[in-house]
Amino acid sequence: MEVFWMIEPWHWLVLGFILLIVEMFVPTFASLWFGAAAIIVAALSWVLPISVFIQILIWLVLSAICLLAWFKFVKPLSVDRTKAGLGGSVIVGETGMIIVQPQPNHAGTVRFSVPIVGAAEWMCRTTGEQVAVGDRVVVTDIVGNELIVSSMKSQAAMNNSKQI
Repeated sequence: MEVFWMIEPWHWLVLGFILLIVEMFVPTFASLWFGAAAIIVAALSWVLPISVFIQILIWLVLSAICLLAWFKFVKPLSVDRTKAGLGGSVIVGETGMIIVQPQPNHAGTVRFSVPIVGAAEWMCRTTGEQVAVGDRVVVTDIVGNELIVSSMKSQAAMNNSKQI
């Protein structure tokens, strides 16, 4: 039991680096904060004469603060915007750009800036409207695995006529 109470600052440093290395193989962001807190405790215990009990207490408090800060402030910034796993109705209203022009006898391709329902590019058709490569389009409906799109210009005209 006496060995436990003989924790040196370098022990905290080694623990911190081991936890940081573990974080590289376990993508949960859990051991990262415990490792960072251990490295801070190592620096503090080198500078200040702190008892082992206080070192452990500081480590626990810093770990909790870092973990809470992660979930409160940082993680909400990395929200998954792909909408993967959601129903097809989430695609309606999204805007994309035509990269292969749809023809009456075959589908074209629309590309979205952010993958939607797992894919950035989708087969598309129009309802008789002509769209060219590079045109911005809005998804108006879904038929099977193809999107029905219309140009942004025609959507703007429809919105203006509804307002009048």
